[in-house]
Amino acid sequence: MSIQALREKRTDLAANARKLLDEVKPDDWKAEHNERYDNLVNEIDQLDSQIDRHQKQLDIEASNRQSIQDRAEERGISTDEANHIANKEKDIFLTYMRGGINALDDEQRNHVLAKAREVRNAMSTGTGSEGGYLVPREFAASMLQALKQYGGMREVATIIQTASGAGMDWPTTDATSEEGEIVGENAAVAQQDATFGTKVLDTFKFSSKSIAVPFELLQDSEIDLEAHIRERLQQRLGRITNRLFTNGSGTGQPMGIVTASGAGKIAATGQTTTVTYDDLLDLKHSVDPAYRMNAAWAFHDQTLKAIKKLKDTQDRPLWVPGIAMGEPDTIDGERYVVNQHIPQMAAGVKSILYGDMSRYIIRDVMQFMLFRMTDSKYTEKGQVGFLAFMRSGGNLMDVGGAVKAYQNSAT
Repeated sequence: MSIQALREKRTDLAANARKLLDEVKPDDWKAEHNERYDNLVNEIDQLDSQIDRHQKQLDIEASNRQSIQDRAEERGISTDEANHIANKEKDIFLTYMRGGINALDDEQRNHVLAKAREVRNAMSTGTGSEGGYLVPREFAASMLQALKQYGGMREVATIIQTASGAGMDWPTTDATSEEGEIVGENAAVAQQDATFGTKVLDTFKFSSKSIAVPFELLQDSEIDLEAHIRERLQQRLGRITNRLFTNGSGTGQPMGIVTASGAGKIAATGQTTTVTYDDLLDLKHSVDPAYRMNAAWAFHDQTLKAIKKLKDTQDRPLWVPGIAMGEPDTIDGERYVVNQHIPQMAAGVKSILYGDMSRYIIRDVMQFMLFRMTDSKYTEKGQVGFLAFMRSGGNLMDVGGAVKAYQNSAT
């Protein structure tokens, strides 16, 4: 079934769920209405999984097209010329992956070595006998786009890209209590100096760990080797970066959003693995309204399952499906993101986040280095090793409480 057909089917189900909520008066809402609503929700969940798989592929293809367009604008050439250059670099990249530097002709080899020299010093990595290869920009762009699949932080954070990984001082200020004034004619304005601070937005070097590829896979031209290696890199780098963007300590690694967020609501004694409707309201209103204009919820999928079962004071579900394409599902009228690295509800943990998560900044350095290793460790097993490095960092660049957490009771 096409993604359009899936979306149309989901739209019909969501409209039926919304109609049920709108037409049944609160006083008439019974157990059978909850059952009908829950059945519709289950069907919507199944369709969402299928739509999500289709959409991720479309996003990657769109990212590749945008990368071609960016290259054309930077060089002042047509998109056809930019696409020709991209295809040429892809051919070199595939030849390098299958046969190493010795498989390239002189022109190709000089291209690879020149690109490697661009970032070798910045990466501070050994080059081995064959050296590292700065991967084509389209490969890097599709890698970064696909990393959204692994966790959720890249769906809500602000993402910036820099050419180098040097430390960056990011200005911070709390403007929630500041306001202007009325000034009389010819009167002097009052002074109110905003209190500015800075937070350092560092980047860290992430390794994919080595990936062993059998000789047979390298030699089989029917195998999409680039896609195979890219998928492995996405999984490994996507999971480690999302985990640290979520729970990182900030010492020798990114500061995670859970770590950086303060407790907006601490559950009552006994609520070690539960949350109530009132808890969510308290958490929501612990965040200043200035930050609620772009707010969202974030939690583990098992927490979403628990929240979907919650009812408001009129025994009506809090979870409402979006109907139109692009309209988000909501919890109490607010969109949400599922992040599997946010802890599940347990004693004393921060299990639900709420607020303006665009205040979390992810910084990617547009330098992906890929190393091809043919030493005896791999050769004896009939394999070639691949190892990738990327540089990225993240921090919640806010001092005004833009994101708060629901913390389960410790006892």
